Formats: sequence, structure tokens, C-alpha cells
Amino acid sequence: MAVRPNVLSIVLAGGEGKRLMPLTADRAKPAVPFGGTYRLIDFVMSNLVNSGLRKIAVLTQYKSHSLDRHISLTWGMSTLLNQYVTTVPAQQRTGKQWFQGSADAIYQSMNLITDEKPDYVVVFGADNIYRMDVEQMLTAHIASGLAATVAGIRVPRWQANQFGIIDATPQGTISRFLEKPSDPPGLPDSPDECYASMGNYIFTTQSFVDLLIQDARDNNSRHDMGGNIVPAFVGASQAGVYDFTANDMLGATEKDCNYWRDVGTIDAYHEAHMDLVSIDPEFNLYNRKWPIWTNQAQSPGAKFVLRGTAEDSIVSAGCIISGGDVDRSVLSPDCMIHKWSRVEEAVLLAGCQIGEGAVVRRAILDKNVRVGPRVEIGVNHDHDKERGFFVSPNGITVVPKNTVVSES
Repeated sequence: MAVRPNVLSIVLAGGEGKRLMPLTADRAKPAVPFGGTYRLIDFVMSNLVNSGLRKIAVLTQYKSHSLDRHISLTWGMSTLLNQYVTTVPAQQRTGKQWFQGSADAIYQSMNLITDEKPDYVVVFGADNIYRMDVEQMLTAHIASGLAATVAGIRVPRWQANQFGIIDATPQGTISRFLEKPSDPPGLPDSPDECYASMGNYIFTTQSFVDLLIQDARDNNSRHDMGGNIVPAFVGASQAGVYDFTANDMLGATEKDCNYWRDVGTIDAYHEAHMDLVSIDPEFNLYNRKWPIWTNQAQSPGAKFVLRGTAEDSIVSAGCIISGGDVDRSVLSPDCMIHKWSRVEEAVLLAGCQIGEGAVVRRAILDKNVRVGPRVEIGVNHDHDKERGFFVSPNGITVVPKNTVVSES
């Protein structure tokens, strides 16, 4: 039997997620619900577990209670097989300070690496929507002989100013790492495209540890993985790019095989939900060959009564659509849609109730929001703002958790 390398996976789940406010008002960004029944962190966790990488440390920091609870209830592993998922809060092992950046988070948690003694360290973010066989990226990293590998996704050159851009040689070695450039380099085989960093990395352990220690001693560093650690490997000609389009995903459709979304803003979060609901979705949640795992709600099946309808929508367990109409929307568990109401291009988190004759249009309702009879949300943005609701640049209204909206 071939001996597999020992791999430790570290999931960076400590970010504040300020641009997703108010959804992150009292929860960590990776704990934000998505797609009806999931949390954002379930996507990276599923990718790692499905890839056979089952020694996973999740580094947490801000408002981590719901995230810790979700991990403990969902992601238990068999210790008999030397598998584990553990959440690791900021422990101030190196001084009286919180994590100063993503690299510092790993440096402060260095005991995870020294205890496990892995051959390779996988470092992935916790809040993107995609499928990826990480073992294929690991195989490419080992074959390259380089100390670091960065996952890159192809994006149009005109979008490059939104991402960290990778300039690589035809052999795949990264020559430059550019932060949101205005005139980015094209790819040798596709001049109108660039490699954008996905924020997913694989490192050969000893080189990674040496650089983390060096970075920790640099008082001028921001102690950031993408801003400091990766550029240092690039400067030493020890970083390569892994082309995400080369990842051969089981069960992928032609449409969703290279899907990756950063849901860092309210507009991106809403758009990613709309990608789920069409007949031929941009991202297919129903790929049984590479499932996205989560702790499913213990509720009865969704029920439609009094000619209630849902079209091009995801309706989770426990929902009751009683004479209302739902169109191009995602309903999380235990939502109630009353008669004559309309829900259009909306995302409803768990426990929301929509009263008789109410209209919810292009909106996100956090958990347990109650919309009264004949109330309109997302119809008049000025009125939404007067109520104190956030309205995004693209016109998505967000109603905070537990809000009761009783006037129209």
C-alpha cells in the first residue's frame, strides 16, 4: 500500500466580514447561512473531507460561538482513524494580543504544526462558494518541487482590479503577485484572461514554518498570507500557480465545473443565491458525486397548501407556503409564507414569516424576521432606508435578525 503524505489542513475562519453587515452583526462570516441549509464554511470543509484531507484545524476569532457550535454538531470525525476537525480560537500563545493577520493566526497556532508534524500544510479560506478536489492540487504541488502553490482562477482582464493577480511563467512559476492592478498581465494561452488568487494555498512544511517565523519578527509586516507570506515565496522563486480549470471535478456540469464566488459583499451574497435557483444552475447543489455536507434541520418536509406556489426556488424543510407565491428565491428551514403574499428574488433565513398580502422583493431577511400583513420590503428603497434597513449598491434590502416589520 502506498504511503500517503501527512497533510494538515488549516481553515482561516477568523475574519470579521464587515462588508456582509448586518448578516455578520452577531456571527462570524464563515457561519453565515447559505443556500437554504448550509453555512459558508461547509463548502471548504466539504472540499477537504471529500478530498480525503481529514486532519483539519479551523482558526476562529470574532463572534465565533455559532461557528464553533456548527462545527461541533456537524463536523465530527472518527479519531479511531486519526481524523479530526478542531476549532482553534485565538489563544494569545505568543503575547497578549489577538490575531494580527492571517499569517499571524497560523504563527500563533504553530503548536498545531509542531504536534502533527505534517509533510504539507494546506491553508484555505472559509467563505467562498465552489467545489474543488484539493488532492489534485496537492499532487501538482508535490510534482512542482516548489515550496508554495497558490490556486488561481481565470478571470477577464477587465475584472483584474478586483483581485490579487498572479503573473506566472509558462512553466507555472509565479514571477509577480499584484494587488488589484489596473493593467494586469494576460495569460500566455489567453491574453484576455488573468489568474486571480483564490486565497487557497499549499506549502511544504519546513519552508512554510521558517517563513512564518521570519514574518513574525518583521515589525513592518501586516502578517497577511496574501500580502506577505506568498510574496516572500514569489521573491524566492519558490511559488507556483495551480490552474483551477485543471481541477477535474466529479459530477460537474459543463456550466458549473469552474464555478467560484467570493461572497464578501451583500450583492455578491445575493447573486450567488440567484446562481442556485435556475433549471440549469450556475452552481449545482445537487451533485451527488461531490456532495456539500452540513447538519440538516430536523424538520418535516416543505408543504404547499391553498394553491401556494414556488417557481425556480429552493424551499427547505419545515417551510409552509400557504396561498403565497415564491419566485426565484431561497427559503431556509421553517419559513412561513401566508396567502396573497409574494416573495421574489429573495433570500429568507430560518424561521422567517411573511404576512398576508406582503411583498418581499430582492431582499435578504435574516433569521426569525416577521413581516406583517401588506408590508412591502424591497419595493421602495427610500422607505426601506427610513426603517433603518441596509440597502446595497445594487438595491438589495437587508432586514436584521429578529426584526418585526409591522408597517407598510
